[in-house]
Amino acid sequence: MMTDPVADMLTRIRNAGSAGHRWADIPLSRLKVEIARLLKEGAFVYDYKVLNDGRHGLVRVYLKYHEGKPVIRHIARVSRPGRRRYVGVDGIPRVRDGLGMAVLSTSRGLLTDRQARAAGVGGELLAEIW
Repeated sequence: MMTDPVADMLTRIRNAGSAGHRWADIPLSRLKVEIARLLKEGAFVYDYKVLNDGRHGLVRVYLKYHEGKPVIRHIARVSRPGRRRYVGVDGIPRVRDGLGMAVLSTSRGLLTDRQARAAGVGGELLAEIW
């Protein structure tokens, strides 16, 4: 039984990038599709697709490389099931001085750190990517 599906998604992306794979297949959920959408908007991945595998479905995330190295150098879960991390609008971190991206779960849905600051909302800090 998997207790943290978001951490599993991030680990699959990290491992696929380290191994030089073109994509990572992840079990489907709406939260994971939204995280993949934010990664695409942030230009960390090329694209993502929702695939029907005949069972529960998959999210296929197409990874991006620059000069043979993965664009995603670091992807980590911040808030965990055993230790949740909530931040107010003033506590939202600037990841790598704005070169990275933080993903927050807010009352307005999943937002990047920039979008959350602009909207003036805080929330649960799910992950940091650079």
